[in-house]
Parts: sequence; C-alpha cells; structure tokens
Amino acid sequence: MGLIVNPIAGMGGRIGLKGSDGILLAQALDMGAVFLSGSRAAECLRCAVPERDRFDLFAGGGVMGEDSARSAGLEPIVVGHDIKDGAPTSAEDTAKLAVRMLSDGIDLILFAGGDGTARDICGAVGERALVLGIPAGVKIHSAVFAKSPREAGRLLSEFVSGSRARRSERLCEVMDIDEDAYRNGSLSARLFGYMRVPYEKGRIQGLKSGTPASDSEAQASAAAEAALIIESEMDTLFFIGAGTTTRALKAALCELGESGTLLGVDAWLGGRLMGTDLAERDIIGLMDKHPHKRTRIVITPIGGQGFIFGRGSQQFSPDVIRRAGKENIMLLSSPAKLQSLAGEPLLIDTGDAELDEYLGGYYKIISGLGQYTIYRARQS
Repeated sequence: MGLIVNPIAGMGGRIGLKGSDGILLAQALDMGAVFLSGSRAAECLRCAVPERDRFDLFAGGGVMGEDSARSAGLEPIVVGHDIKDGAPTSAEDTAKLAVRMLSDGIDLILFAGGDGTARDICGAVGERALVLGIPAGVKIHSAVFAKSPREAGRLLSEFVSGSRARRSERLCEVMDIDEDAYRNGSLSARLFGYMRVPYEKGRIQGLKSGTPASDSEAQASAAAEAALIIESEMDTLFFIGAGTTTRALKAALCELGESGTLLGVDAWLGGRLMGTDLAERDIIGLMDKHPHKRTRIVITPIGGQGFIFGRGSQQFSPDVIRRAGKENIMLLSSPAKLQSLAGEPLLIDTGDAELDEYLGGYYKIISGLGQYTIYRARQS
C-alpha cells in the first residue's frame, strides 16, 4: 500500500477560503486554520491495523504520510524526503510521490486531500494506478473518494484481505474547479480525468451533481417557506450556508437590496443581513456578541452525495454545531434532490465521530411552501 497526505488539504474550509489551492500557509494559520488531513488519514489507517501483517505501507516522508502512519500504530517504509510541520508542500511533491509509488509496484495508493490532490495524482499516474481517496478537502466533487475516513479504512481492510473490494474496481471521475473564481462566487466544475478505484456500493461517494434549471421552481417554493419561518423568528440569529437552494432563500430575504453569497455562510438577525462570507471564528464571534439569542443553522444537502455536514460549508465546524444544538439545524431541499439519493440517507462527516453519531436521526426537511419531508441522516 502507498499513502500520500496533502498536509494543507482542508485548511481553507473553516476560515471561509472555500479551498486550499494557492493559499499562503502562514496567512491561513494566522486566520485560525488548523491541519486536518493528517488526522483523517490516521483515522483511515487505524481501521486496517488488524490486517497489518497482510501489507507493507509505503508513505511520503513526515507530514506527507509517515506521521499519520505512525500515529495509527503502523511502521511505514518512507518514500521521498521528510517534510516537517509548517514546511510548504506543493502539487509537484504529491505528483512525484505518486509516480515513485507506481514505479515501485504499489498495489493501491491511498491519498488524503480534496479535488486538487486527486487532480494532481491523476495528472501524474492517470488510470495506471489503483487509488482511493480519503476525504480531507473542502470541495470534494470527485467520485474517487470514500464517503469518510472510516469507510476508506474498511475498504482498505477488505482490499488487503482479498475480499470483494479487491475483486471489484471502477473508473471514477476526477473533477475540479477554479478556486479563485469559486472564492469570488462563481462555481464551475469540469471533468479532469478518470482514475481506477476499488469499488463497493455505499462506501464510495457519488459524483456531486449540479441543480437542473427545472428544479428552480421547487427551490423557490422551499425558500419561500423557510423565509416565512425566519421572518417569524425576528429574535433568532440565523446562519445560512452555501448552495443554490439556500441562495434562493437569501434572495427571498433580501428585500432591501442587500444580497447574500452563493458560496459562503451569511448571517441574518431581525430581518437584517448581519454578515456575509463568514469564517468559523466570525460565526462564533456573532454568537458571542448575541449570547441570549437562539442560533439556527440553515443548510441544504449536497446534490448527488447527500452530505449535510463535512463538505462545502465547513465553517459549520463541530464547535459551531455544538453551540447551536441539533434541534436548531434547519434543512432545505427540493423533492427532486432527495429523490436523487434513491433512499440512501443524508450523510454527516464533521471529523468528530462523537458529534457525527449524535447528529444522526430523522430530520424534518423543508421541501416546499407548507411542505415537509421526514428524512434520515447518519454518520458517514
């Protein structure tokens, strides 16, 4: 097995940068960003520890894999130079490791990151290597990732034991977006290529799907119902997440010419827009400023995947969610988006297993004007 960790993947999420491509490490850390991908890689590997005698683990040096492996209780064979915490890494580092592992005859390359990391590996080895993504980025549109680090670990265990996951593989899409345009409110994903993935239904996440134009009327209807609720709770602090469904809600609320963001988290209180494109610390700051106000989180599931936490609006961190409380989570979705999940539950992957389990259960989802759908969510 091979392991490549992009140490800065996911750092931009909680601070509202919507990705990690091109961020300045020192600036991100100063804004409150934290390293997340290494711990998610370790979480995956712990699931495979009982099978440790069945495989050798080759890992990038230092924070690019070695540290995660040792944290999980494994002794890796280090490939490439050692990269310490705080040292800059690049797409070239990732690509070189992937090529080296391919030439060494690695059976499966695990990588922790997001769409940018998947794109870098795809560009280096294409369809020649069997890969599996451990989700650790902000934006994960691609279908080469397991649904969570735990599911990646279970797939890894099945792979090394020679069970079903090893016998079944698929070509899956690698998607990526222009993050600079994304940060400026424009979302446009494109197909970058394909990679081979060990496949088992229910463990590999689906390709993120866009919202068809035909669904706009249903979105507007759900948004109108949510707007009525918000307008009836003038003393409640609302934080509204990213997405086209929530954008329709923001548009419905902006009667005075104020406008919220498509791809950021915005705050409303007493019929007024209190802040746009908020980072985690901005959200917590508003909560602290209004300690006696009820706080509600308004989100929409990601189309084609069903994630409500852990993808997209990562500004809703475990700390933010706990402060708001499960009872104050407000979900919006068109009926078509829920139907596209084919009965699969909504998914939660905040990075905090205890919180993920607590957030599971049934939710009353606003699906139209005066219409609600009861739908189940579970830990990914």
